[in-house]
Amino acid sequence: MKKHIFSILAVFFISLAATAQIDRSKQPKPGPAPTINLKTPKSFTLKNGLRVMVVENHKLPTVSATLLIDNPPVSYGNKKGVESFVGGMLGTGSTNISKEDFDKEVDYLGASISFGNSNANANSLSKYFPRVLELMADAAFNPVFTQEEFDKQMKQAVTGIKNSQKSVTSIARQVETALSYGNNHPFGEFTTEETLKNVKLQDVKNLYNTYFKPNNAYLVIIGDVKYKKIKKKVKSLFGDWKKGEIPAANIPVVKNLEHAAINFIDMPNAVQSEISVINTVKLNLNDKDYFSALLANYILGGGGTARLYKNLREDKGYTYGSYSGIGNSRYDTRFRATAAVRNTVTDSAVVEMMKEINTIRFQPVTADELKTAKASYTGSFVRALERPSTIANYALNIERLGLDKDFYKNYLKNLNAVTIEDIQNAAHKYFKGDQARIVITGKGVDVLKNLEKLKYKITYYDKNAKVTSKPKMDMPIPAGLTATQVVDNYFKAIGGRDKANAITSIISSSDATVQGMSINLTTKMAAPNKSSAVVSGMGQVFSKQVFNGEKGYAEVQGRRTELTGNQLEETKKNSKIFKDDMYKSGKLDRIANLDGKPAYVIISGKTEVFYDVKSGLKVKEVTTANAGGKEVKNPINYSDYKEVNGVKFPHKMAMKMGPMSMEFVVKEIKINEGVSDADFK
Repeated sequence: MKKHIFSILAVFFISLAATAQIDRSKQPKPGPAPTINLKTPKSFTLKNGLRVMVVENHKLPTVSATLLIDNPPVSYGNKKGVESFVGGMLGTGSTNISKEDFDKEVDYLGASISFGNSNANANSLSKYFPRVLELMADAAFNPVFTQEEFDKQMKQAVTGIKNSQKSVTSIARQVETALSYGNNHPFGEFTTEETLKNVKLQDVKNLYNTYFKPNNAYLVIIGDVKYKKIKKKVKSLFGDWKKGEIPAANIPVVKNLEHAAINFIDMPNAVQSEISVINTVKLNLNDKDYFSALLANYILGGGGTARLYKNLREDKGYTYGSYSGIGNSRYDTRFRATAAVRNTVTDSAVVEMMKEINTIRFQPVTADELKTAKASYTGSFVRALERPSTIANYALNIERLGLDKDFYKNYLKNLNAVTIEDIQNAAHKYFKGDQARIVITGKGVDVLKNLEKLKYKITYYDKNAKVTSKPKMDMPIPAGLTATQVVDNYFKAIGGRDKANAITSIISSSDATVQGMSINLTTKMAAPNKSSAVVSGMGQVFSKQVFNGEKGYAEVQGRRTELTGNQLEETKKNSKIFKDDMYKSGKLDRIANLDGKPAYVIISGKTEVFYDVKSGLKVKEVTTANAGGKEVKNPINYSDYKEVNGVKFPHKMAMKMGPMSMEFVVKEIKINEGVSDADFK
């Protein structure tokens, strides 16, 4: 029954998606590059070294203040995570005001004040801003680092780390960063439960006292203020902030691989593979080829018109989206191309990503691609000029990064001067396909066999970025165990075959939310193989499918189509209340690791059926179907089994159909009541 639910839902989603199609074939014609007239913020420097920038803007009665301490990157070693306590504990009151009174006053003023370990932010209405700035300064310079607050934040931090260990994406990001830079590099370190346990309250105080200094600090104030008044206020609040010597940075040298290779992190609970193709680069805003690198990256993976997206999503259908990005910094940064793909196409996705990276390195881009990239950046740049914060941010970059004073005034001129040859040179320099680190976080048992065929050297890592051994590819099936025994154990697990056979009819009502819309799925079944399924929502029936044991039809928005051929045969097989007996003739293929738990896998035709080894319950079905000439796998995960009249039924069914994911939660199941032959006409 569950399998043929896909057919009725598929039609519903096709009609839903049709309204979202956009014609991307036509590019708007760009106008002439506008003349850039950037205002310069008013600025001054306090005796302690704090540099202050003020951008007056009186359009709205609001003001924002940002304090940035621009220290070099710091390595925290076995106490990584200590920096988060500095940010977390600043702003919890001060020596002059309790945390409760601080929070109450901020709320009363309708303001917001927040802190990081090297920054602070405040926003409020202009009439309250003087007091809000006082509160921010008081909390920043007169902190109260109490053991009680430390213990509270430690508990929260440990809980967060434990939760993140279940996330494939979180593990992928932390390990790929550690592998890119090295785990002894400030950018490569990541917080673990072990490093958190090494942190004491005194470490937090020491870090604050060492690095929270005005020497390398900037204060940016934007909004409805008068320069002379705010200058006086800043001097009174920040003038006594004591400067101090900041320890010199000790940043290890970062190197790329000699040859492209795969780094694999096994996550048995992964339902898709996280792929990142990475190499480190040195790229500054004031480098001559900065604009060339920027545009080259846009053409490769900057959005929905870029090559990676068009290839992996639009052409191959491997992923929802594939993108790339290149950083710019005074320190080492990265080029990174990414995609999250189905397990079955992980190897193919790697091939296509590497193909696109190497193609742009060795073959010229087209004039249209370059034109589109320039138009996009021109539009983004011009729109940004409408925001007062842009003036401050640009001035801050010029000051911090040592840029030419006319860098942003000449931005569009330098952007438009980039040639096709410049693009290829930048791509060859910064996209190091021949030295790429291909980091894949996924389910080894599903993807490694095909990845090994790509002939890249594969090194295996654990969640802490430590080299480990290759994961076990499978578990041995117990001698003599058959598909028949697995199915029989399933019937025992749900309550016994006698109780299951006593069910002659069933009604199930389930709810789900799709794209913000609440829908209901009501199924009715009667022995031996009659079924109906109705999808409804918003007061109307979207679609239904009915089978009376011999023939049937599907109906969408009043248009009825008779079931014929393979569709009719599949519906007949799947209209049994308990269809699992037909899997007895299938092949007991393997024991798979499913979300960290072993499950027997029976292959029956184009369906894989997973039965939990311990409980015996059916936990997943994956049906392979043909859609548009491509094979598509449609999984259903079953969970939350509950007894109804002595028989266990799954009360949650998580389904995936192409880009659509949904979880149906069963609201009601009725056994042997409420079903008649009229339901199948």
